[in-house]
Amino acid sequence: MNSVNSILIVDDDSDMCLLLSRFLSRNGYEVASVSNGKSAIDWLRKNTIDLVLCDFRLDDMTGADLLPRIKVLQPECLVIIITGYSDVKDAVEVIKSGAIDYITKPLFPDEILITIKKALSPLKSKKGDDTTGRSQEAGFNGSRVHFIVGETPEFSNIIRQIDLVAPTNYSVIIYGESGSGKEVIAHQIHMKSKRATKPFVAIDCGALSKDLAGSELFGHEKGSFTGASSQKNGSLEVANSGTVFLDEIGNLPYDVQVSLLRVVQERKIRRIGSTKDIELDVRIIVASNEKLWDAARSGRFREDLYHRFNEFSIEVPSLRDRKSDIMLFAHHFLSLTNEELGKNVKGFTPEVEAILMNYVWYGNLRELKNVIKRATLLSDGEWIEAKTLPFEISNFAKLQFESGGNIGRNENRFTITEQGSLEKRMRTANISAEYGVIMDALKQSNFNKSKAAKLLNIDRKTLYNKMRDFNDNITD
Repeated sequence: MNSVNSILIVDDDSDMCLLLSRFLSRNGYEVASVSNGKSAIDWLRKNTIDLVLCDFRLDDMTGADLLPRIKVLQPECLVIIITGYSDVKDAVEVIKSGAIDYITKPLFPDEILITIKKALSPLKSKKGDDTTGRSQEAGFNGSRVHFIVGETPEFSNIIRQIDLVAPTNYSVIIYGESGSGKEVIAHQIHMKSKRATKPFVAIDCGALSKDLAGSELFGHEKGSFTGASSQKNGSLEVANSGTVFLDEIGNLPYDVQVSLLRVVQERKIRRIGSTKDIELDVRIIVASNEKLWDAARSGRFREDLYHRFNEFSIEVPSLRDRKSDIMLFAHHFLSLTNEELGKNVKGFTPEVEAILMNYVWYGNLRELKNVIKRATLLSDGEWIEAKTLPFEISNFAKLQFESGGNIGRNENRFTITEQGSLEKRMRTANISAEYGVIMDALKQSNFNKSKAAKLLNIDRKTLYNKMRDFNDNITD
């Protein structure tokens, strides 16, 4: 990697591109920007980049559409998604496809810098590193692992299962939604096993392109294919004598599943381009957000490979199904963020605790962690207050009521109102009615604040300020 990191900004808001470009340039990055997904693809065909900062909703495609194309063109490139809070669930799903992180709007300079620096640190972006896994699940902080024991009966049951299976050599399937902490559980199984002093290598199969999956898992010899300029040890070989964790195993290409089946059956691997087998002693733990048996029945996953892995299974409940764990993890993430930012925020106001407990946490622990990090960053006192939370979270109960319980979801169908009508209401509304007008615009735009601001004929900064004022008035 070059001494100066390079960043490509993909955003259809020209003002946002300009502001981000200037800000990141002042902080020592080489910056380029494009306004849509097609332009990004054309740019990436001609240039190399370290990191792409991409808005989730572009005029011609979404970040989810663009991400796999970025990975095909430049597999080593890191991607951070910029999203409105109503799209957090979708942004979390994009992480399964290879994005390194996401940032929610409105954007704050300190948060942007912290996220980018963390992504571009050697642990995240060292090219040619033998350990290709990334620690993204809640409970991880850099290279250190923090295992927090939940207080619910569901989590206590998980602990019992970990204690039961850890001393064995059984393969384990961990089921759970994205962001629910599956990698942390896999690591805890490793740490309680006889292999605890040996390597633990985590691989996000959803982030592996079809062309590179075999090389990442099994390694390759120099010259075995175009671009193979040196010998590479695969992740399975790196994990030899230890544990390998294959997250989102269902996303592995079918032909790679065939090769993996041979590894599981014969306990041998062969690098791509090699004729020599390497003896393998590795424990395999896999994870999926869907039942692998269902994937096998539909022909998307090899049934014989499923049966090889299915020696023991653990189901991780979503955070919304174990609410008494929410504040436990919130305090844990606050402690980690205090350490990271050099702050000393003591805790949460009772109002904030009630808000966190009543939210549904579509992104599970990962979403909770990001919310706590941002709130801690914005807090200027000893306690996290409601005004530091995203608008959609601090007003979640009210928004649920007004939208019939499906706030911000794509399946909602709101009555389309002409821009002129909304603008006229905005000019004539009194303070008590203004909130309703803004909510109508947000609903119509599916909570895309840039589009809502255009409907109201005000700039985005004014909209953010008004939403912040409403939030202060509601929570005072």
